[in-house]
Amino acid sequence: MKILFDLGHPAHFHLFKNVIRSLNKKSHQTFILIKKKDVLEELLKKSGFEYQNILPNGRKDFMIGIAIAQFKKVFSMLKFCLNNKPEILIGTSIAISHVGKLLGIPSINVNEDDASVVPWYAKLAYPWATNILAPEVCSVGKWIDKKIEYSSYHELAYLHPNHFTPNKSIVDKYFHETEKYFLVRFAKLTAHHDYGITGINNDIAYQIISLLLPYGKVYITSERTLNSDFEKYRIDINPIEMHHILAFAEIFIGDSQTMAAEAAVLGVPFIRFNDFVGRISYLDELENKYQLGYGIKTDKVDLLYKKVEELLQMPNKGKVFQKRRKKMLSEKIDYASFLTWFIENYPQSIKVMKNNPNKQYNFR
Repeated sequence: MKILFDLGHPAHFHLFKNVIRSLNKKSHQTFILIKKKDVLEELLKKSGFEYQNILPNGRKDFMIGIAIAQFKKVFSMLKFCLNNKPEILIGTSIAISHVGKLLGIPSINVNEDDASVVPWYAKLAYPWATNILAPEVCSVGKWIDKKIEYSSYHELAYLHPNHFTPNKSIVDKYFHETEKYFLVRFAKLTAHHDYGITGINNDIAYQIISLLLPYGKVYITSERTLNSDFEKYRIDINPIEMHHILAFAEIFIGDSQTMAAEAAVLGVPFIRFNDFVGRISYLDELENKYQLGYGIKTDKVDLLYKKVEELLQMPNKGKVFQKRRKKMLSEKIDYASFLTWFIENYPQSIKVMKNNPNKQYNFR
């Protein structure tokens, strides 16, 4: 089978990397198309994947720039598909929905954000997608008839124990120390769905750091330009190795959705501080059902500081959160193995899932 994957973000590399490797081992032909976005191309190069960049100049973070880039991407993907004739299109992508509809190729739109959080994406992608693959807790709005649900998270495609084992020797390459450390993340918050969203500002960052420093080292990873006072805390890490650094952190604090979820599935306590809190179902589940972290809205700054202090003083914190993680893993599936099975057996895999409402299908 010829399978096209469209990657628009570094998180998509991690989401699909194990699936693509599994499909390649089974003699399927995979194509990877990307656009310029943060460290996405660097991740692919360092991992040895072949790919084609169909939007090498990226896009401008305003509506007209996004629209122009989207038009260029659809045109480039259309041309690629006409030349290479993939049999199925996979991605968190508006383009695959449009190109798939135009060429009569099935498109599987893979997403874990609720439609209400990414309304423009949902309106532009979902009407033309063949299927929407999403966690059971995720709402896809009025396109529910297209939803194929499963019990897992995107982050379990690459951080499930079947695929990832934290390596302390990688941490030692960077820190050469045994002291506890905390990881703080500043997201860019410039995507179209981030309009009006705020997170950790400089004043809040200063206060968080002052609370953490008596208990260990503080390291910052940031998508956005930092105040010069924070540069001494910045760490420059090979993006391939970031999850090993995260796995051994005492606490993760940030305004990033993805890294908060990654911390959760690794059993690292997280605090997520932004205006998305309470709006994203899969993160709500990680926070409220499994108690793997805390989402705090930006109008509750005092609660943020209080929660940092509570975590710092929690006895046996590591054991407590690993126990919570174990419960979560017992109720979730290995998403990479599931997605590989789903693609390889498509469209029969849809019938299998619909005929097994208790999710007892064997995808291994």
